[in-house]
Amino acid sequence: MSRVGKRPVTVAKGIEVSVDGTVIVAKKDKFEKRLETHGRVGIDINGDEVTFSRNGEDKASAAFWGTYRSLFNNIIIGLDKGFEKSLEINGVGYRASVSGKVLNLQLGHSHDINFDIPEGLDITVTKNIINIKGSDKQVVGQAAAEIRDFRPPEPYKGKGVKYTDEVIIRKAGKAAGK
Repeated sequence: MSRVGKRPVTVAKGIEVSVDGTVIVAKKDKFEKRLETHGRVGIDINGDEVTFSRNGEDKASAAFWGTYRSLFNNIIIGLDKGFEKSLEINGVGYRASVSGKVLNLQLGHSHDINFDIPEGLDITVTKNIINIKGSDKQVVGQAAAEIRDFRPPEPYKGKGVKYTDEVIIRKAGKAAGK
């Protein structure tokens, strides 16, 4: 049974929440996020708390209950604080720079890689650290994964692009023969 779905979502100050049919709408200033539930869960708004309820007693209903609660909680956190991922570049001659809405990466390939920054994301580069910030958790994570995928870290020297909190398990190189 879902324990996630039981907990109410506390709405931060300055965020307005409304229900439009099966869609939950959260607004803050000029930003608006919508979550389509397709009628799979019940929605109840009490002051600054939003609670979700199951529509049935089957297994799928319990799964949707926790899923939609988590998705809506991520929307509220994104509008209130935002999400951030950091990537670290390791390697001789590996560089990154931002110009306009394009992230330019030099990762040891024969060509530079130009990554178009998705709408709603803010990417900054300081030395060898790439910071990705945005209000949508999925978009932030997807952009970080795509950038890391251009040159994943290798296990011998640790060269490549990795998350700052990622630990690369190193392998021993070739041993000298007798």
